Amino acid sequence: MNKKSQKLNFFEEYVPINGINQYLLHSTTNDHNPVLLFLHGGPGNAESLFAHVFQEKWQDILTVVHWDQRGAGKTLSKNPDAYPTMDLMLKDLLEIIQYLKEKYHQQKIILLGHSWGSVLGSIFIKKYPEEVAYYIGVGQVICMLENERVGYEKLKELIIKADDGKSLKKLAAVGDYPGERLEFDREFLKKCMKVRKLQGKYDLAIRWNFALFLNIFKSPIFKLSDIAAFLKGDKANEKVMEFLGAFDLRPESAEYEVPIYYILGGNDWQTPYIIAQEYFNQIKAPHKNLFLIPNAGHMTMMDQPYLFFEALADIHHKEGDKI
Repeated sequence: MNKKSQKLNFFEEYVPINGINQYLLHSTTNDHNPVLLFLHGGPGNAESLFAHVFQEKWQDILTVVHWDQRGAGKTLSKNPDAYPTMDLMLKDLLEIIQYLKEKYHQQKIILLGHSWGSVLGSIFIKKYPEEVAYYIGVGQVICMLENERVGYEKLKELIIKADDGKSLKKLAAVGDYPGERLEFDREFLKKCMKVRKLQGKYDLAIRWNFALFLNIFKSPIFKLSDIAAFLKGDKANEKVMEFLGAFDLRPESAEYEVPIYYILGGNDWQTPYIIAQEYFNQIKAPHKNLFLIPNAGHMTMMDQPYLFFEALADIHHKEGDKI
């Protein structure tokens, strides 16, 4: 199917991948550009609906492909009973990369992982480095438990500094957080939602407000079924959430066979940038660089789209002729 947009030159398709039809959104001004596959966050929160907000300039230098993962977005709407596991997700990703390489006559694909997508991407490039030209981590997750600990402490620090007694009471009511280990059960998710709401108040995490949802409704690919998929995302991804709760990159080798780039928000405390910075310093890779975007939070590419594009363009300039 084809649609037109003033900001996005795009087309949508469902591709048979690993036993089910999965949704891809392609955006480009030149089919010969290097191909970047965007791995969205969540798990279960497809970000193809936000592409029109931040991606207009990307398509001038890259062919950008959004994939609604198994258990998310339009892929979930199409396959309501096809729930993901980590093994399935990695196999899906490998098959999609093979499809894109053939479609666009590319030898390798660029991976950009945002939030949960940075977990999937980081694991994939260790397992299949020969498939990837280079990797970009945004809202890079290093350790989920450490994310929650550091984000909580930063929130508490700001609440005390602001002498915000009402918010301090709400934080105290959450109780022990995040605990000794992460289990994404109903009790923890309730606590997490309360912490996220307070973090949003202090611009430390995503604020699910009217403006954010308005961007979704304005998307040229939006359908009412996307809302149902969003609401079902947590349930569909229970197995993946179990994996995510125990995820920690640090015990593994920090040596990579592909170039590594991190684009981090200087005000991201949902996946605290300071944790990713510390890990990045240990990385050994053919090339690496870290971009810290000021006044940007967890949705870095939406908070500072022009600065984010400048970082992308810089990476493209360094790596573009090597793909």
